[in-house]
Order: sequence, then structure tokens, then C-alpha cells
Amino acid sequence: MDTSQQHTDKVLQLINPSDIAESIANIASAYAGKVVLSTSFSWEDQAISHIIFNNGLPVDVFTLDTGRMFAETYSTWSRTVDMYQQKITAYYPDATALQAFIAEKGPNSFYESVENRKQCCFLRKVEPLQRALKGKEIWITGIRAEHSNGRHDMPQVEYDAVNNIVKYHPLLHWTTKQVTDFIAANNVPYNPLHDKGFVSIGCQPCTRATKPGEDFRAGRWWWEDADKKECGLHVHEPAAAQ
Repeated sequence: MDTSQQHTDKVLQLINPSDIAESIANIASAYAGKVVLSTSFSWEDQAISHIIFNNGLPVDVFTLDTGRMFAETYSTWSRTVDMYQQKITAYYPDATALQAFIAEKGPNSFYESVENRKQCCFLRKVEPLQRALKGKEIWITGIRAEHSNGRHDMPQVEYDAVNNIVKYHPLLHWTTKQVTDFIAANNVPYNPLHDKGFVSIGCQPCTRATKPGEDFRAGRWWWEDADKKECGLHVHEPAAAQ
């Protein structure tokens, strides 16, 4: 059995399916200083942040500030820090690389081609993520099965071969109602754009509200084909985990 599978199996054994706080506490104890939560201040990430902060769990929380976020996202970030008085570390794009990209292609070149958009996503999100995960062993995310058809068969714990890290999705099987009920019951700060039809919230130029009946991801990169809608943060390669 390879090391990645051993870590995956170990994390699975540490999880209590009925108690997320206990599960995260167990993981944080077994992998002291090596556990992180990435937050975009979505409903899901805010719920998990609340569990971590409210229970004083030793998990580092970070966000990727692309420089093109909604004002409401920054407001949610500020309200979260004010409420919990806990640190959220921000990772930013490499200034030199981003300056060169914009000088060559302009600030809105992502509308022109999928290649440009993916390059923009790489500079603003993927490369900063790589820095945020460096030296870590467990990455907690807010991914849910309802987010896309491709996530219904996703395991709650999986090995990410691209980033060489084990990922734990504590809310994977939660419904949207369960998440929003938890937010309301615990008075958790959340992005007000959710009340205006925004489901998946990313960079301002690349996100719009969704219409009734539209797919969860319809509001992201809406000018592209549905099968191209990934930014590179969550890459699933099941074969690599064997």
C-alpha cells in the first residue's frame, strides 16, 4: 500500500460521520500543524469555519484573494474576522507574473478564449493555492455532491495527486437546506449575494446570478461550454490514488 492510500485510510478512520467537529478535531490532532481549510466565504466554507473557530480547533484557515472579488465577499470576510476574532490568511497572485500577463493580454482577456481564462485562473488561484498547501497534509474543503453531477460519486476523503495532499469534504452529503439551516441556526455571517441568486461565487467578472432551474455552476464562466467550467483548484484523478 502506498503512502497516499495509507493517509487516506487513516483519515477515514478518524472521522465520525455524525460529528464534524469531532472529526476535524481528530484529524487536527493526528496531523498537528498540517491541516488547512480553504475558504471562499461560501455558505459551505462559512459553516465549516464556524465549526473550527467556535470549537477552537487547531486548523489553519486561508483564502485566495484574486484581486477581482465582489465587494460583498470582502465584507463577509471582514464580518467573519470580527465575529470570531480568528486569523484568516490571504494568498495573492504573484505580482510579477500577473503584471506580465495583463500587459500582454489586457485585464479582461479571459472573455476571449478558454486558454486565456484558464491562464488567468492559474495565476490568480491555482499558483497561490500551491503555496497555501505547501507543507500541509490534509486539505478540508466545502465541496458538496449537489454542486455538480460529477461530484455525486465522490468519496468524502480522497487523495489529490496534483497537490499531493489528502482532501476531506465534511459537508459532501449535506443538502443546500441543511447548510442554510445551519447558517441561520448559528447566526453565521454569509455572503449577501446568496440572497440575490448567486450560488457559486467567485471573481466578480466571471460570476452571475443563476436563474430558476439552472445548474449550480451556470453562473460561473457562463460564456463557456459547460464541460470546460473548471478553474483547476479541484482536479479529480481517481486512477492516481491507487
